[in-house]
Amino acid sequence: MALEPSRALADRAGRAPLPPGPHLRWWGLELLGPMQRDYLGFVCGLQRDWGDAAFTRIALERTCDVFAPELVRAVLVDYADAFVRWERGAAILSQGFGRSVLTSEGETWKRQRRLLAPEFAPARLQGYAGLMVAAARRALDRAAPASEAAQVEVEALMTALAMDVVLRTLFGSTTDEDAAQAADAVQLLSRVAAREMLLPATLPDWLPLPGKAAKRRALRALTALIRRQIRQCRRAADCRDAPAHLMGTLSKLRDENGRALLTDTELEQHCLVLLRAGHETTAAALIWWCRLIAEHPDEARRLRDEVDRVLSGRDPAVGDVPGLAWVAASLQEAMRLYPPVAALMTRRALREVQIGPWRIPRGALVRITPLITHRDARAFPDPEAFRPERFAPGAAPPPRGAFLPFSAGPRVCLGQHYAMLEMVLVATMLLQRYELQVPPGEARPELELGVTVRPRGGLLLRFVRRRDPA
Repeated sequence: MALEPSRALADRAGRAPLPPGPHLRWWGLELLGPMQRDYLGFVCGLQRDWGDAAFTRIALERTCDVFAPELVRAVLVDYADAFVRWERGAAILSQGFGRSVLTSEGETWKRQRRLLAPEFAPARLQGYAGLMVAAARRALDRAAPASEAAQVEVEALMTALAMDVVLRTLFGSTTDEDAAQAADAVQLLSRVAAREMLLPATLPDWLPLPGKAAKRRALRALTALIRRQIRQCRRAADCRDAPAHLMGTLSKLRDENGRALLTDTELEQHCLVLLRAGHETTAAALIWWCRLIAEHPDEARRLRDEVDRVLSGRDPAVGDVPGLAWVAASLQEAMRLYPPVAALMTRRALREVQIGPWRIPRGALVRITPLITHRDARAFPDPEAFRPERFAPGAAPPPRGAFLPFSAGPRVCLGQHYAMLEMVLVATMLLQRYELQVPPGEARPELELGVTVRPRGGLLLRFVRRRDPA
């Protein structure tokens, strides 16, 4: 690939220039290999070579990568009406997670968001907190033997715990078998989706190929679980026996004529996306937080002191969260360094837009990579360092567009308050029980990009039981 500057000049009509970028031969097809081998490394290279924005072309597809916080905010917030979700990404995700609020557009998306928004409002979190604490207590108490230390595979622990939480939230109860099966299925579908998004085209899912067969099995397992729960809920007396869980609440939604607002198919699709979004991003954030806490014992000590002072050994509740400000700050800093959705946040321009000094042509793709934007030294001095004080009470907020663990603008994550509550409760209960240590000789894990970013090959940490957590 010849790295020669593109001509960042205004055109004859006086319009703003396109962003700079590499001069490519072969219609840009030479980019496909590097993108598929190491997408994060490829995008980091664009930022290193071209700065705040970079323009590339692959065949007929024009792409603008934007990195600077003010450009990111312009796309997601200031000119949100000029962009829609990348149709190929939405189509791929919908194969595994249905036509839901995650993938729909227009009036369908607005209707779905209006229906779901009240269920994730802060006022509803009280009903979910008990389920989160019960799941965390069960998983963490079994993580290592009492009064001993153990090597723990943190990715497996947090993935199972987060899936337990979302199944309890959706259905009121769960089993180990259901949680394990659902977690495996969602992880497979997410890996496949991330891989397919980097290909110019994919083969139909019905083809009798090994990879396609695994994808079909995973989707069948998830849909069978959800359909069983829908049938059980429909058989209940209008779900009066389980008013706290989300499935029961959604099943009871009625229009002015008393008809159900959601069909069984719509319920199924919402549950599919909530299973993924409700467990995968929180699990990824907690995994990286554990590694950072293990690497920074002084920060861990400060967090344990806060937890012990606020709780005195009892389980946390919603009312305790304001007093756990440093725990929340440490989680936000972990998501800054390792945003759960680290890349592949892509939009299609419906019309020509100027953001900053650059022109985004109509029809072009705009890619946002939070992993890079979150490490902009102009917004976060010494950006590679783990510093929870960046988000501590009284700290100046990050520049707008610099921190987007839950996206921003109209498409901001519906479940952000739910996710933060879950992470604070789980992190607090872990700090009560264990000190985390990096095993001797254990290298810092490499990043592996799926729909979320995970440690390649898992994450092994040493869990040491605290003698007196009170």
